[in-house]
Amino acid sequence: MKVLIVMASLLLSGCATDGQAPWTSLLSPSSCSKLTSEQELSLNLADDLASDGKLHASLANLQSLPDNLSEVRLRKAKVYRLLGRSEAEPLYRSLLGGCLTAQAEHGLGQVYAARGDNGQAQAHLQRAARLAPTDEKIRNDLGVVYLNQLRLNEAKFEFLTAIELSQNNQLATLNMVTLLLYQNDWPQAAEIVSRSKLSPEQFTEAQQRAEKLKAPAHAKAAPGDRVAAFIDPLPPTLE
Repeated sequence: MKVLIVMASLLLSGCATDGQAPWTSLLSPSSCSKLTSEQELSLNLADDLASDGKLHASLANLQSLPDNLSEVRLRKAKVYRLLGRSEAEPLYRSLLGGCLTAQAEHGLGQVYAARGDNGQAQAHLQRAARLAPTDEKIRNDLGVVYLNQLRLNEAKFEFLTAIELSQNNQLATLNMVTLLLYQNDWPQAAEIVSRSKLSPEQFTEAQQRAEKLKAPAHAKAAPGDRVAAFIDPLPPTLE
């Protein structure tokens, strides 16, 4: 009886942790609405256009679909984010607490990372990782934020997790090489490059990013400067 009373008092008081009620982690997110076959075709077309870099065409196709569908709002938010438009953040926030909360937290983390706000980016990406711990792209992006803050142990943990979750995740591999080059660990970096069959161009880019991390100006980087590492430009549903 006492346990029930405590739980009831928590529900009524609305106590929150990390901006969320403490019991929300015990509840499963609501299911997304089922799409019609025509809506699925339109979403697939929008995804293909975005993957080809035709973001405006992708957005035009999404604008023909009902805005009350979570999948539509998520894709719109991603396209707006990639276009650098301010509409992205409110769309992501409209998805919090629903069936796509993890993806919304991921997107918000990417938005804040692009602004150079590592604190907010870290908070959103940590929540996304708790909701979807096996999503390698979330883990990579969280590693990027840690690396931008020169929190190397945490960054390495996230990159290794992303790599082990998906051997084809070249972003995480490139970020790991960047981190190792920053630490002047050339032998291990060379081993990863060889094993992952990275191109000379990719290695050169990782090297350049590592050098920029070492530069004194890195600590005073302008908002939006993402030279330190490779953050996912297109989340899973758009690739």
